[in-house]
Amino acid sequence: MTDIATRPTDAVSPPPGGRRRPRLDGGGGPRAGTIVAFLTPFFLPFVLFYLVPIGYALWQSFRVVRRSGGQYGTSYTTFGGFEQYVEVFQNDEFWASIGRIGLFGIVQVPVMLFTALVMALLLDTHLLKLKGFFRTAAFMPYAVPGVIAAIMWSYLYSPQLSPVVDLLNGIGLKPDFLGPGAVLWSAANVSTWLWTGYNMLIMFSALQSIPQELYEAARIDGASNWVIAWRIKVPIIAPSIVMTTVFSIIGTLQLYSEPAVLRQISSNISSTFTPNMLAYTVAVGNNYQQAAAISVVIAVITFVLSFGFMRLTSKRAGL
Repeated sequence: MTDIATRPTDAVSPPPGGRRRPRLDGGGGPRAGTIVAFLTPFFLPFVLFYLVPIGYALWQSFRVVRRSGGQYGTSYTTFGGFEQYVEVFQNDEFWASIGRIGLFGIVQVPVMLFTALVMALLLDTHLLKLKGFFRTAAFMPYAVPGVIAAIMWSYLYSPQLSPVVDLLNGIGLKPDFLGPGAVLWSAANVSTWLWTGYNMLIMFSALQSIPQELYEAARIDGASNWVIAWRIKVPIIAPSIVMTTVFSIIGTLQLYSEPAVLRQISSNISSTFTPNMLAYTVAVGNNYQQAAAISVVIAVITFVLSFGFMRLTSKRAGL
């Protein structure tokens, strides 16, 4: 009797006639043309509107404008090496803008993310009623474009127009939201209002994926809602918190709309208030090469900070 383990199976034995049936996919998986057809709608815009502008900015940052025949001679553009970058690092306005945006990020990002985390934890409990309403209300500011949001808050900050300022003046507080010591935090408030709901939704989505059995086991062991929130939920959604922090770091270094709009009603915001505003101002002054160098430096700083934070937190959290 032939042993079953050694008996040839139908899957490997050839069909009658000694020929195998041809594979429908041609034997090589999906055709190359099909793959290209599916990937082209993504890669074509990615190359044209992302890689090409980055490459052009890099190329421009290594060029300088020179003149032949004196100050009023004919101008021409030539390769200048790292000359533009040397000027960027010697520019006091650049470092002042980096200092402002650094202070902005150190204060605004933790406040925003902590608020988003608390809101997400509240929405994930059974104690809160009308969850759908509060979730929509918290996320709604994200649907407002940044420029429109800055205009709305400009109305609330303006001493001549704001009912909030009138109310606070009436009780003797006399706030100056657009003063030299407060205007940075006024811009931070607009950013916090805009992005807290967005970050909250990411954290809340992560909380929804946690199995309910973990909570039941913790309650059996006598854990309170507070312990469950900070000892179970927060550690589990740590990757989402890291991701929102990285996004916030990137967004902080790209800050432009809020201070640019507030500049229209406050003399305490200059055209070089943030690094992005400095790059734009330099470009408007027809110094595209210098603006490109500033943009490249901002991109490098953004990459170093975001990637460094991600590596540091990943090692500590064991992600």
